[in-house]
Amino acid sequence: MQPSRLLRAVHGEKPNITGFDPRKLAAAAGQPRYDPWERAEAWRYTGIFSRRNRFKNAFPGLGIATVAFAAYCAYEHFFMKNDHHGHGDDHGHGGKTQAL
Repeated sequence: MQPSRLLRAVHGEKPNITGFDPRKLAAAAGQPRYDPWERAEAWRYTGIFSRRNRFKNAFPGLGIATVAFAAYCAYEHFFMKNDHHGHGDDHGHGGKTQAL
């Protein structure tokens, strides 16, 4: 918290020199009883634009790609040869030095 806010909380707020209180304005405004644009804006939240559909269609192809990658990883693990050249063997890739 900022020091000025701490001081106001302890000593009380000093009055605004303009006389405008944003808290009173927010309390007086409240929710409008009638929104003339409500019907015109309703399409944004229904049908294909609903929250569920927007989230579902946010990453097209992610499900297919995940399944394909998992299948490739399983294929590589079980069916491909495990021939890692130079890893753990002494073929001049580090390890012991060869005498000339």
